[in-house]
Amino acid sequence: MSPSTASELGAHPLFASLSPSALERISTFTSHVAFQPGDIILSEGGTAEVFYLLRRGKVALSAHAPGKGHLLVQTLGPGETLGLSWLFPPFLWQFDARAVELVEALAIDGPGLRDKLEGDPGLGYELLKRFTPVVLERLQQTRLRLLDLYGDRARADGHGLGQP
Repeated sequence: MSPSTASELGAHPLFASLSPSALERISTFTSHVAFQPGDIILSEGGTAEVFYLLRRGKVALSAHAPGKGHLLVQTLGPGETLGLSWLFPPFLWQFDARAVELVEALAIDGPGLRDKLEGDPGLGYELLKRFTPVVLERLQQTRLRLLDLYGDRARADGHGLGQP
């Protein structure tokens, strides 16, 4: 990849303040992609082999709920990261993701980067520290969405907070 790709990586909040050499190493696994409105980017249960640094557009994350269909969990936009499952076995997508509007992103080859990080534990640890808050935020958003959907019913059933 070109030095400009390394610069683009460094401009994304996830990779801000990484060293130029680290950005250059990551850029070798990076490509530019675009998705049209309505395009499916990730499919729940599919193999997670890439992640995206969103530069433009919006993406709807949804999850299948039995009896309810697909439920919106969160909408992501520029500066956010799409696709976290490339980092965690069994490397399967946990959500569906669909482009809501034209999306431009940097796509990073997850297995290639994982292999590279095996030989560079310092960079691996640095990236893990950067991905962990994203994972926690996504988990919190999912939790809040579930409370929105099921909170009143759970309280009515006697399963509210503080009850066994």
